[in-house]
Amino acid sequence: MKLLSSMSAISLALLSTSTLAADVNFTSKLAKGDALVVFQNVGSDADLKFLDRDTRKQLQRAIKTDSFTGKYGKTLELIAPIDSKYSRIVVVGLGESNELTAAKMAKLGGNIHANLEDKKVATVSLAFESVKGKAKNSELAAQFAHGANLRDYTFEVYKKEPQTFNVTYNIDVADKKTTSKRYQQLANIEQGVFLARDLTSEIATEMTPIDFALEAKSLEKLGVKITILKPEQLKELGMGALEGVGRGSKEGARLIVAHYEGNNDTPIALVGKGITFDSGGYSLKKGPSIARMKSDMAGAAAVLGTIKAMALNKADVNVVAVMGMAANMVSRYSIAPGDVLRTAEGHSVEVVNTDAEGRLVLSDAMWYARKHFNPEIMVDVATLTGSKIRAVGNRYSAIFSEDDTLINQMTLAGKQVNEQVWRLPLGYKDTLSSDIADFTNLGSSGPGATTAATFLQQFAGDTRWVHIDIAGNALSSKAKGEVPVGGTGYGVRLLSEWLLSNN
Repeated sequence: MKLLSSMSAISLALLSTSTLAADVNFTSKLAKGDALVVFQNVGSDADLKFLDRDTRKQLQRAIKTDSFTGKYGKTLELIAPIDSKYSRIVVVGLGESNELTAAKMAKLGGNIHANLEDKKVATVSLAFESVKGKAKNSELAAQFAHGANLRDYTFEVYKKEPQTFNVTYNIDVADKKTTSKRYQQLANIEQGVFLARDLTSEIATEMTPIDFALEAKSLEKLGVKITILKPEQLKELGMGALEGVGRGSKEGARLIVAHYEGNNDTPIALVGKGITFDSGGYSLKKGPSIARMKSDMAGAAAVLGTIKAMALNKADVNVVAVMGMAANMVSRYSIAPGDVLRTAEGHSVEVVNTDAEGRLVLSDAMWYARKHFNPEIMVDVATLTGSKIRAVGNRYSAIFSEDDTLINQMTLAGKQVNEQVWRLPLGYKDTLSSDIADFTNLGSSGPGATTAATFLQQFAGDTRWVHIDIAGNALSSKAKGEVPVGGTGYGVRLLSEWLLSNN
């Protein structure tokens, strides 16, 4: 695998892994810079008391002329203001103060960063001390920096001339110590997101199950216990579904386990689908979308990124990620439509479509998580079905569970971090019936996202279980908010927020 590098240019110096990284500085007074950013709520004036009289008058006139009201996300820019030490002043609308959430501020940070970076503004001072909202000033400031840093990420290891421009932020806040401490936590989560984005964006020939395993091994230095099972061991354990999907590639399948024990509680299991490339097998995919199938391991990337985030934060949780890894390829060794695989659970599965392979690798990974860790809760994450995209698009992931408490917790967590989930029903088990096996791997009718989730339900046992289908969420073709083009790392912030808030 080629060198993976999170090209994030804004991070605390102690967390920086890139030579291009710049600092986010939280200050107790307004600093000098190329640009000044001030904020305005609807129904109030921007705080301009620190500007000289002529600059203040000029800016107030511009605000009035432009009918700028402080609506959320709107901006007004004054270039080369009179008698000012700043080359440009940007007024940013925050909307109603009682509606300004941490999630909104993170999204705003991403958009403002993109605007400033596009204009090659090297140093930015932010007058944040008087900003108020539903969250405290320290939380809002940390979230702004968090959103800016998330948006700053690029994956450009294959470009001859990757981007090298950096933006440095000096953010004047009400409580420097508290803000810095909070951002440290968010910056650790960013590192998990960047890992997931790197893994998802990397090309398939450089991100095989073996390459993924090597990336997982790198977490050992953080105190994470890594276990890797090879095809021979999978066969010995009876994991015929995972092993079968991997037969079409030279390397075969892997099961990767990453265990972070932040306490001695009963563990929580995160299970990730890790198809490093999905050709569809003999049920070959058609059309240009196949080029995006390098991202079919985004579920595994998300749960591994979450483990990294928890380890960096030294979180008080016991969480294990179990990742079923395989490349679903075509060869003389590949499983064929009509084959029957025996899962570790003991169920036999008729493979009526080799392109419905994700649920096969997950079935054995879920069994392993239950068998070896007896988790309190099990959450699986997968780019599982095109049906999910047709149902809820790519602005939501689809969530399935019979546990209302977990659904409510996940829904709230998603809202907090702009990774929202939408509940879809379980059911249609009868459509999975087979004449020669216990199940087929594809429903004969009914909504595809639901039949896939219901298939997985057969491997959850009595464990509290949630399935999250992130098809359409793993890669972004357009940058927006705190999400750049390419791998999104979707799921890391959702799972991190849920783990830290509910466990």
